[in-house]
Amino acid sequence: MDQEQARIKEDLSGLLAGDVLCDDLFLQLYASDASVYEIRPAAVVRPRHIRDVTACVQYAAEHSIPLHPRGAGTGLAGESLGPGIVIDFSRYMNRIGTVTKHTATVQPGVVHATLNDQLARQGRLFGPDPAMSAVTTMGSVLAIDASGSHFLQYGSARRYVRSIRVVLADGDVVDFSKEPLTRVADPQPRRRELVERVTGILQRDAEKIRQASRTSQLDRSGYQLHDLLSRDTIDMARLFVGSEGTLGLITEATLATEPLPAARGVVLLLYDRLVDAAHAVMDVRKEPISACDLIDRRHLSLARENDVRFDLLIPPETETVLLVEVQAESASTVNNRLEAIINRVKASKYPPIGARMTTDAEDVEIYWDLARKVVPTLYRLKGTSRPLPFIEDVAIDPGQLPDFFNHLFEILRRHGVTASIFAHAAHGQLHIRPLLDLASRADVEDMERIAREVYDEVLRRGGTISGEHGDGLSRSQFVSQQAGPLYETFREIKQIFDPQGILNPGKIISKGETLTRNLRPVGTVPIDTASDFPLAPTQEVLKGTGATVQLQLHWDAEGIAHAARNCNGCGACRSGSEDVRMCPIFRLSPREESSPRAKANLIRGVLTGRLTEEAIASEDFKEVVDLCVNCHQCRLDCPASVDIPKLMVEAKAAHLAVTGMRPSDWALARLDRFGALGTRIPRLANWALSNRVTRFFLEKSFSLAQGRKLPKFARQSFMKLAARKKWTRSHRVEGPKVLYFVDLFANYHDTGLAEATANVLMHNGVSVLVDPRQMQSGMAAVSLGAVDLAKRIARYNVEVLAERIHQGYTIITSEPSAASCLIHEYPSLLGGEEATLVAEHTQESCDYLWKMHQAGQMRLDLSPLATQLIYHQPCHLRSLEVGSPGENLLKLIPGISVKRSENGCSGMAGTYGLVRKNYRSSLRAGFDLISTLRDPQFHAGTTECSCCKIQMEQGTTKPTVHPMKLLAWSYGLMSGARNPLHQESGELTVS
Repeated sequence: MDQEQARIKEDLSGLLAGDVLCDDLFLQLYASDASVYEIRPAAVVRPRHIRDVTACVQYAAEHSIPLHPRGAGTGLAGESLGPGIVIDFSRYMNRIGTVTKHTATVQPGVVHATLNDQLARQGRLFGPDPAMSAVTTMGSVLAIDASGSHFLQYGSARRYVRSIRVVLADGDVVDFSKEPLTRVADPQPRRRELVERVTGILQRDAEKIRQASRTSQLDRSGYQLHDLLSRDTIDMARLFVGSEGTLGLITEATLATEPLPAARGVVLLLYDRLVDAAHAVMDVRKEPISACDLIDRRHLSLARENDVRFDLLIPPETETVLLVEVQAESASTVNNRLEAIINRVKASKYPPIGARMTTDAEDVEIYWDLARKVVPTLYRLKGTSRPLPFIEDVAIDPGQLPDFFNHLFEILRRHGVTASIFAHAAHGQLHIRPLLDLASRADVEDMERIAREVYDEVLRRGGTISGEHGDGLSRSQFVSQQAGPLYETFREIKQIFDPQGILNPGKIISKGETLTRNLRPVGTVPIDTASDFPLAPTQEVLKGTGATVQLQLHWDAEGIAHAARNCNGCGACRSGSEDVRMCPIFRLSPREESSPRAKANLIRGVLTGRLTEEAIASEDFKEVVDLCVNCHQCRLDCPASVDIPKLMVEAKAAHLAVTGMRPSDWALARLDRFGALGTRIPRLANWALSNRVTRFFLEKSFSLAQGRKLPKFARQSFMKLAARKKWTRSHRVEGPKVLYFVDLFANYHDTGLAEATANVLMHNGVSVLVDPRQMQSGMAAVSLGAVDLAKRIARYNVEVLAERIHQGYTIITSEPSAASCLIHEYPSLLGGEEATLVAEHTQESCDYLWKMHQAGQMRLDLSPLATQLIYHQPCHLRSLEVGSPGENLLKLIPGISVKRSENGCSGMAGTYGLVRKNYRSSLRAGFDLISTLRDPQFHAGTTECSCCKIQMEQGTTKPTVHPMKLLAWSYGLMSGARNPLHQESGELTVS
């Protein structure tokens, strides 16, 4: 940090209870949002309460430092970016206050979906529905006057504001609502002064305001002044809605709510021409609808590729879909209205080629997923051109859509550009994203020209350049063109509230910035060919203006740059929704640095030289990269499928290359050595694990959490047991044959699991080989960034396993993390045909057996088990995208009852939960799962993952058992062994 940043940090740290961040690394994380821009701030403040906000604003006013309020950072126009102090309300100021029958009071950091979840318990909702509801904060909803697909039904946010609390540019706190125009005694004299000044301007410029109104049904450009004055009052609260933090910082708002719809239904109208669908919109509007979205061919193709449900739902010849929703008081009314819509459009001049109607609640949500989740998936498109949001917010009268589309396509053709189109068609809101390459100077120049031509066409039709996403950095330079003479009124309003110009400067009232200024850097860092150290054939060195980084994984400079660039900053990874598992660490600690998006920004900072070698070697860098536990949930749930885990392994390796490995990490990466030692002296080793004094020294020496239950060591390793049973020898056999990859837990701790797995497979006619040459998978080494060690393990295992695959073996493992390592990590570590071969021929053991069952090849001579179990799906099993085969297999056992836990990640996250500093946070993350297992109705837990087992047994004496052991018991293959459901965990050891 420079001297000014150091001064800001020192000054504000003494004034605020919240966080003050000025280090380069954290500033990089807040330098971008979901837009195409990047501006590094001078500082980031995360206030804990309104007193922090007031103190920060007063400090900024005293030192003339700009302020930029921020929520989740999901803005598409760069609304929250700037060179001053970014105020992040999402971290602490996220409480829902009083909720009455018709209103709710919220702080700005409350997530939109969280508010609606709470309101739903009372049969209410906040109507406006921004696309990123699961992450968007209510402060942002108010700042841009958000609306969404249901604008026809609910309007925009300004309709719902009843009162608002604002910190003004000098630090004064003022409450606004509907204020009387007549002079009255006011307990807040500043409020009365502002009411009178604003009222005078509105009355003076009433004709200008009337003439500036648009023919479009919504308009969010500039300050919205048209609906503030009535005969006796002025609605000052509404003035701040849509002002993008340029008039004051919203710290609390009381909002009206609506009743939940009694019944809903959706119809998908399928068209083979986009313009035909646009013509049909006016026919659809003749019926009482709540929403009508238009989805183009590019979105539909991606939807079909990524979700088999849409592949079945939408035929490939479909060019465009109209998604139409109806709400009513009864299901029969909804059904009748949907049928009326279908009949009307079929009889029109532009009939659809098909229609898909549903009134089923679950199917309605599936249909809506087509609209909600499809836009971010555009970043899965191959190539360097990206769908850029810089003209994505225009709105026109919906009756003009067909003709406007023809003019739009002509503009795009002139520039040799294609675009994706998504629209809230029934109210004329268009989200147009031209596909351009920010690394191309020609494309960047085209951005400005395309924007001007499109906006000229929109304004010629009486439309608006901004319908719901705000002006931000993208559109503020064009506000004066739309507003005309009213722009001077905007300036006057801004001057009244912010005479110093410190509140989010450059937004709405332009400071002369152009559309293409401050674009996010995306150029690939050049390769350093003059490195002093030898490189493997697949390795390259990235040399930027600030840092030189040796690539450790199997990709080149372009590959890693493309991976980081694929993150468009949409913020979906900040979701706390139950619909996605996403990042368990962010759910536990919802800070920006915990989000997967932050990790992409971190890597981008390294690649573009914004972060120096000193930053890479810093503790802050390690703190952020260690927040990735390599669970792969973000890779699965990210709309753009960005491989954040691979990026973070690279980042951890870069840090280790500079700083070396800590003793605790060194030990965790080599647990196989401790396993081998423990099985040689099991009585002594197990005594030590159960002894609090020994555990105290283990914590001090290796940071192994003293209270964490650990698995006991077996009396001998499974490899020795397998050799005694002659399972380590290959035999000529007919039929299926597998090589059992045992990994650490089954080899050194739970040999009963390994034996059960082998016996179950053999019972089903599968020949099992336990190759004695195999090593551990190395997943811990990968997750810790110990890439050199991981490569040695991977290279050795690939040689052994590939040889067996060539002999006709399939690789199976009872440990999901081992399967994930062989399938995902080995190709990243090594590349090459052999690693790919191993990945393609590896299966998790339950998945292998379930596929046998589906093929009718599994024996069902299973004895009843009268028990109730709670099943947890491990993250690494989920990363394999094979469903829940273990859960499915257990349901084949007569008498057994299995309920799936819907509590997400267990919180153990591999070695993460073993470490002292993570122990308590790990337990907090897994609290709901542990609490569920404690429920008396469940006799035990079940999961495929050994680490999840450790976590599940942490808070209870009930055992957690691998599905393979339960199958073996039911098959009668565990003679002489104790019933696994009757085993209990100890105080410091698991069952």
